[in-house]
Amino acid sequence: MLPAKIALNWLRYLKGVVFLLALLPLARLLVLGVLDRLGANPVEFVLRSNGTSALTLLLATLAITPLQRWSGAGWLLALRRMLGLFAFFYAVLHVLSYVWLDQWFDWHAIAQDVMEHRYLLVGLLAFLLLIPLALTSTDGMMRRLGNRWRPLHRLVYLAGGLGVVHYLWLVKKDLTLPLAYGVVLGLLLAARLYPARRRSDVMPS
Repeated sequence: MLPAKIALNWLRYLKGVVFLLALLPLARLLVLGVLDRLGANPVEFVLRSNGTSALTLLLATLAITPLQRWSGAGWLLALRRMLGLFAFFYAVLHVLSYVWLDQWFDWHAIAQDVMEHRYLLVGLLAFLLLIPLALTSTDGMMRRLGNRWRPLHRLVYLAGGLGVVHYLWLVKKDLTLPLAYGVVLGLLLAARLYPARRRSDVMPS
């Protein structure tokens, strides 16, 4: 077992690497934007990129707990909060891209669009579910909510499911990617039904 100081330094290094990796989708968008290489429909490209990043990071967040339970690697839990907040960050960028770049803050047009297109309504519900989860992700809120915190944060699975449906209904032809996300989410849900291989200490994030 590594000494506590070495383990802590290693964990900080790992979190720094994950932090930088999570910023790569945003960096890619910025570079492509500067180079004017966002394609024939830049707004759609930005929307799709941020939405895909949000869903990918959300599923990565959901994968932490089963991986930790099966492997006994408690340090994995130190990454869960960061990944979850990055998923919310890209979800905010996804919504902001739609409200600003696509609709130019025309709230009447946005409301009408949401009512007419079911994929937008489902996506909005998914985003609204993520807001209280992000706001209650701090240690202080965990202590304040006590036993209510864990049931509240299980809503992340519902948010993930709605996100997959949003993607599935959005895509008109090639359903490969949204179906792949759906399979991954289904596997993560099924993983909760299996007991952990062994208990391990929970490391604070």
